[in-house]
Amino acid sequence: MRNQFSERIFFNAKKNKNIYIVAADISPAGSMEIFRKKYPNRFINVGVAEQSMIGVCAGLAMRKKRAFAYTIATFALYRPFEMIRDDICYQNLPVTIVGMGAGTIYSNLGGTHMTQEDISIAKSMPNMSVIAPADPIELNFAVDYCSNISKGPVYLRIGKSGEKNFSNHSREKWKFGKIRKIINGKNICFISYGPIIKKVFECRDLLKKEKIYPSIYNCHTLKPLDKIRLNTIFDEYKKIVILEDHSEINGLAQDVKSYAFESKYKGKILSFSLKDKFYHTFEKQDHMLDLHGISVKKIVNKILM
Repeated sequence: MRNQFSERIFFNAKKNKNIYIVAADISPAGSMEIFRKKYPNRFINVGVAEQSMIGVCAGLAMRKKRAFAYTIATFALYRPFEMIRDDICYQNLPVTIVGMGAGTIYSNLGGTHMTQEDISIAKSMPNMSVIAPADPIELNFAVDYCSNISKGPVYLRIGKSGEKNFSNHSREKWKFGKIRKIINGKNICFISYGPIIKKVFECRDLLKKEKIYPSIYNCHTLKPLDKIRLNTIFDEYKKIVILEDHSEINGLAQDVKSYAFESKYKGKILSFSLKDKFYHTFEKQDHMLDLHGISVKKIVNKILM
């Protein structure tokens, strides 16, 4: 996803001279390096100064530019939080905060590099939209939207590298603010977002052996939440399974459960989110997810129960 973001932002920058990238101590590579060389006045690396990164983006937006603040997710959102809130959200400026390697992707570097509560924080800020594409294909659509259409702040939550494409199974077009059906099934459905959707497909392969054929929905836009599509899902499915690489507090699962209660949904909702807990370990992502109760085996066993 990191490379795909670089390629797509360069693609858009060739057509839109108002696109600027403001990075914070992250080395440009691939298409990002090409962008820097071709448009040196539109690529700004502020170094280890994330607050300045946001301030520069706000200033550019006030000059009618399309600014992208780009670095690792923890440093893109947490360090400059006050500036994001006051300089960008308060003034409702069309700046995109790109959080690369979000969720537990950087778990091998420890808690300082994990963003298990970033969506919760971003959603809580007025005017901020939140987009978390599932794969490189959806990332293209999200970058196009942020480059040319968005009217206010966006937190764009992306993966790192090696993500496979899954959304190409869908017959529905990507559209901001709309939950997208990826695979059609019956009786049971998964709702997910971000690169962890890979595990949803692995779960589906195991469930098919039990003659269970779940539908798969991708909620790539976390804010605003598509309640119209949720109403349709509530009407169609007796069991809903939500999988996310984010805290159980104020994530997608909590939003869906809250709306299900308001809508008097009579079915069952199973959710697999990160626990409200820090694990002091430096292992690979799958190990970290397993500590939080998220593994294909555990998910399938709970569904079959």
